Amino acid sequence: MTTSQPYDVLIVGGGPCGLAAGIEASKSGLSHLILEKGSITESIRRYPKLMRFFSTAENIEIGGIPFPVSSVKANRNEALQYYRKVAAYYKLNTKVFTEVQRVQKQGDVFVVTTTKDETFRAYKVILATGYFDRPRWLGIPGEDGPQVSHYYDEPFKYSFTNVVIIGASNSAVEAALELYRHDVDVTVVHRGPDFRSTVKYWLIPDVKNRVKEGKIKTVFDSCATRIGPDFVRVHNQLTGEISNIPADFVLVLTGYTPDAELLQRCGIELNPDTQVPVYDRETFETNVPGLYVCGTVLAGIYTEKVFIENGREHAQAILDHIMGRELHKVNELVQRI
Repeated sequence: MTTSQPYDVLIVGGGPCGLAAGIEASKSGLSHLILEKGSITESIRRYPKLMRFFSTAENIEIGGIPFPVSSVKANRNEALQYYRKVAAYYKLNTKVFTEVQRVQKQGDVFVVTTTKDETFRAYKVILATGYFDRPRWLGIPGEDGPQVSHYYDEPFKYSFTNVVIIGASNSAVEAALELYRHDVDVTVVHRGPDFRSTVKYWLIPDVKNRVKEGKIKTVFDSCATRIGPDFVRVHNQLTGEISNIPADFVLVLTGYTPDAELLQRCGIELNPDTQVPVYDRETFETNVPGLYVCGTVLAGIYTEKVFIENGREHAQAILDHIMGRELHKVNELVQRI
């Protein structure tokens, strides 16, 4: 299938930042289409079922629509309901479960090809593909085993088993605490000397007290080198000691990265070390004129630098540039407070 009349703006990605871009396009009177490889806000749908956002609700609102929540910070279900209702309110033109394979510029028009061999045309394209569907693999033997997952959803599957969590950031700490409270024997393995400094501030006292009590075990300054059917082999970087930790299940929660291959197929240049795309810091236009990046996809390996709070603002700056208006200045947060 090929569309005849090009859209004014085509957006790749139906997360909060992609939806924000669709809203800004609609407000500007431009025809638009949002292509999403999964469901609307697919990444949030795949979050742990009991997860609560770091940001307060007003900081992740889009489209000027208030986000009512039962507490100060929204949980996963509230966010799924909110973003779906906002998309419906603005009557955003979305096509879900449609994965984009390539974006090519042909003259003044972009041709967007999907994995279903569909093609769509647009004068401007915004890539808002995020990063959550691309786990950061360790590259060790056994990592692809059936007992290994790069995602954590809920604790009940793991009750009365031994679980090793590799990683020490937000996702790892939240999973460790939930699992411990659901009768799981939990061990956290991390190459650093302590939990990451970016862990949600209210979780740090909780997890460190559980460690002191011996209810959550930690193996710091150590790297996992092999995952067996019922163990994880670790190498202590300080002592050189090698040991096996019993493990019925292994959660490799070491973060995620944007789809660098897709960006390159679209003609975007990337920094070879950081995977950060070449883009204008005010307009978010890439080295390909008319092709923009929006949200966490522009962060490369530094995914902790961009999140909904500031990523949602990229959309307004991009549409200002497309419309020739004075540019909205984005609040580029560097560290969560």
